[in-house]
Amino acid sequence: MRSGFVAVAGRPNVGKSTLVNALCGGKVAIVSDKPQTTRRRIFGIANGDDYQLVLVDLPGFQRPRDELTERMQRTVDASFEDVEAVLFVLSARERIGAGDRFIASRVFALGVPVVIALNKVDRLKPAHIAQQMAAAARLGDFHALHPVSAKTGDGVGDLRAELVDLLPEGPAYFPQEQRTDLPLELQVAELVREKALWLTRDEVPHAISVEVEELGEKVVRASILVETESQKQIVVGRGGAMVKEIGTRARPEIEALLGRRIFLDLKVKVRPRWRRDAALLERLGL
Repeated sequence: MRSGFVAVAGRPNVGKSTLVNALCGGKVAIVSDKPQTTRRRIFGIANGDDYQLVLVDLPGFQRPRDELTERMQRTVDASFEDVEAVLFVLSARERIGAGDRFIASRVFALGVPVVIALNKVDRLKPAHIAQQMAAAARLGDFHALHPVSAKTGDGVGDLRAELVDLLPEGPAYFPQEQRTDLPLELQVAELVREKALWLTRDEVPHAISVEVEELGEKVVRASILVETESQKQIVVGRGGAMVKEIGTRARPEIEALLGRRIFLDLKVKVRPRWRRDAALLERLGL
C-alpha cells in the first residue's frame, strides 16, 4: 500500500482545517472563523483500501507574540521534517499577497513536491477563479494546482488522489478505523472550544482554552479557561446562558465521538495570562 505524511501549510483562516476534514471524510480538526483556531499539530488520517494519507494540520504561520504563539510557530517549523509533500492552501476569496509569498518561500525550499489547493471557490465567478489560479501559479514551482471547495466538496476527491499518488510504498501508521492522533480528552476539549469560539467575539476567543478534568462513563467535566473576570462574565453569560449554550452545542458531538450519552458539566475559570504560562500550556498539551 501507499502511505506517508503530507504537511498542510497556509495563512491563518484560509480553511486548512476544513479542507483536512473534507479530505479525511469526517471531523478531525475544529473549525471557526477566528484566526488561531488551530493551536497544535493534528494528524488527520485518510484511509483507503490501498493507501493511508496522513495530513499534518498545522497552526497558521504567524509572528509569535507570547509563549503560546511561540510554541505554535515552533510546531509549524518542526513539522516540515520527514514529509512526502506539502499541501499549500490559499483562499480564492482573498488577494494572494505578502503572507502567502512568505509561506511559499518556506515550502518551496523544502525540496518536496508542493500541491497548491485554491480553496473557497464555491459561488465565485470562473473568471475570478482563473485570475486567482494564475496568481497562485506564480508563487513557485508547484507539482499541481487544484481549485477546491472544502465546504461543498468540489474538487476534494481529485486533490486527495493527487496527494495519494505522491506517497511511497509503506506500512499503515495508524489503525484503519482511526481518523486522528489526538487523545480523546483533547478531542473533547477541542469540541467545547470550537463552540465557545463560534459564540464569542472580539478578543475573547484568543483567550479561551479548555481543560477536560473528568472523562467518565456518564459524566464529562471540563473547565473553560479565560484570562480576565470580564471575559469570564462574557463566557458565562447572563444567568449562565452562554456557557449553557456552549454545552448544548458541544454535547451531541461529544456523545457521537464517545459513542454514549453523557452529562456535560462545564465551568468557567479565570487563569490570568495563561497564554504565557509554560507549565499550564504543557498541561493543556500545547
